[in-house]
Amino acid sequence: MQRSTFIATLAAAAIGLTTVSAMARERGPDFSALDADNSGEVTLQEMQAQGEARFAQTDTNGDGFLTQAELEAAGSEKAKKRSARMIERLDADKDGQLSQAEMKNPRHDPARLFERLDTDKSGGISEAEFKEAKAHRKGRPGKKPKND
Repeated sequence: MQRSTFIATLAAAAIGLTTVSAMARERGPDFSALDADNSGEVTLQEMQAQGEARFAQTDTNGDGFLTQAELEAAGSEKAKKRSARMIERLDADKDGQLSQAEMKNPRHDPARLFERLDTDKSGGISEAEFKEAKAHRKGRPGKKPKND
């Protein structure tokens, strides 16, 4: 019993710690939603309460544990919202679909990325340049490359 309580508390704490950054990325509740008492500041308790609420929302059967199915369902819902925003933002002809041309984004131009990665301007990306870029990317929030 003590172990299960500890695990549930640990999971709730982990969700609470990621609440603000996750909400910023997902366009979740704004500052006023986090500032439950309207004091003009978000307290640790308010952040923890938001994390507990997110845990409870994800724990659809209310047993105090998150199963893989519950986590996948929560992720699926987020993916649906994210894809809807993406279509809304990029669908130039408003046909509800994204063509390859509509998907092109100047911020993610492969030529610009290649130019940045090819640090010695040899016309190719060496393994050393690739590893250097990968190491640099590890330090950026939200950018978690897969292991080799």
